[in-house]
Amino acid sequence: MKKIEAVIRPFKLDAVREALEKGQIQIFEVKGAGSQQGKIQCYRGAQYLEEEPEIKVEVIAEDDDVKQVRDSIVTALRTGDLCDGEVVILPMEEVVRVRIGRC
Repeated sequence: MKKIEAVIRPFKLDAVREALEKGQIQIFEVKGAGSQQGKIQCYRGAQYLEEEPEIKVEVIAEDDDVKQVRDSIVTALRTGDLCDGEVVILPMEEVVRVRIGRC
């Protein structure tokens, strides 16, 4: 099994959900992810840093399904603009369901 993590802009969440259509998705808000740490805005001559929140989507998938899930997420996110997001695929040794105590 593999864990697929994607850090995305909030307005892209519905597109990613629709692209995946199924699976267990856990959503967490993260700040300061990526190389773009926010936008410098100017108000009445004073500059300030406006942080844009991002969302982290996590999906657990079987090895055979990883490529399809990854491609679905990337297709839903890709605009060609800066900060389209990031997808990371991690190996998972074991998953234990705590309530029932089994894998």
